[in-house]
Amino acid sequence: MKSNLTRRAVIAGLAMAGVPTVTRRALAELPQRSRTICYIGGYTQHGPPGGAGNGQGISVFEMNPDNGSLSALMTYVDIASPSFFVISADSRFLYALSEIDDFNDNHEGCVTSFSVNRKSGELTKINVMRSGGAVPAHLSIHHSGKYVMVANYMGGSVGILPIKPDGSLGDPTDVVKNTGPRMPDRASDNPPGNFAISDHSGSHVHMVASDPSGRFVLACDAGLDRVYVWTLDLHTGRLVPNAKMPFITMTPGSAPRHFAFNEKGNMIYILGEQDSKVVAAAFNAQTGEIVPQQTVSTVTPHFRGSTLAAGILLSPNGRYLYVSNRLGDSLASFHVNDDGTLNLVDEIWMHADYGRSMMFDPSGSFLFCANQRSDSVTSFRVNAATGELQFTWNFTPVGSPTTFAFMNTI
Repeated sequence: MKSNLTRRAVIAGLAMAGVPTVTRRALAELPQRSRTICYIGGYTQHGPPGGAGNGQGISVFEMNPDNGSLSALMTYVDIASPSFFVISADSRFLYALSEIDDFNDNHEGCVTSFSVNRKSGELTKINVMRSGGAVPAHLSIHHSGKYVMVANYMGGSVGILPIKPDGSLGDPTDVVKNTGPRMPDRASDNPPGNFAISDHSGSHVHMVASDPSGRFVLACDAGLDRVYVWTLDLHTGRLVPNAKMPFITMTPGSAPRHFAFNEKGNMIYILGEQDSKVVAAAFNAQTGEIVPQQTVSTVTPHFRGSTLAAGILLSPNGRYLYVSNRLGDSLASFHVNDDGTLNLVDEIWMHADYGRSMMFDPSGSFLFCANQRSDSVTSFRVNAATGELQFTWNFTPVGSPTTFAFMNTI
């Protein structure tokens, strides 16, 4: 009896089963040379209420080192809304969160671990583990390499997931939930005409990462307007509030979203989502204390209207800092002075809508921006000496992109 299945139907069926849309054989037949692989994730149809998007899963590209263009290789569809992910220091594993609230009956999100083929960039799923809270928005690998730390935005919590020798994830060893007073929806130092608001109905942890020394773990809570500081017991996997400074309260309503450390670890740059400002602060790597030194706007004095800051990124040489602004659709570049303070150098159009995460390619020659609402990734050539960004006119179509990870093959 002749089968009624078409080739298209077979491919669709494989995709629904989580098989990559490029076959293993086809990937293996790609030229075996050192290449730059770019992984891009974002919101899929399966996401939290109001968070569904046009993405398919984790898309894999090869970057052209001459012009920064991206060529599609394959897409992994067996994952829901991978809105943030990170690659291990040795490039053997990739950990991707799913920004959902229905992984289990406790309305948690989850984290998927993948092994990475260092020659081809191919991903192989290892396991999936609960994140410790609803709608995770950020994750990072602890400096020790022993734990994945997850910021659960709607859950208002930080989950600590142990990494096993095979790269798989264990059940959370700790889940810390933050509490605090109700904060205003808008900051008093908003740019003129800003009608955008950040959710201050409760705790909303937006980022968690260790400082460069690995001695402390910090988290931005955009709902409580705090930056928390803990130490992590590497034996038990439990967070301990820092004795000197368990948290610092930022400008009420500013919604601290993300932060970036300089290479020395003595300066931290904290980005306020709601007021689109960066707080440059001294960080004591011995005590974990944060002392604000300066607050600078990420939009020029000419700007009027709504804006929500999204991503913050230091250049590889540490001389320039970049911020993406949604709604205003701009990229701000700052010069980093010798004392760690900032000077706004330029604010340019990102050539797309609702830019979120930014990332440099491994060489630092190009800066990429994930533009969620325009379903595209744009890239800019970076002048390392001046910090200037020059648009490449490369648009890569990706549904609802929000995050990147790069890797050089071997």
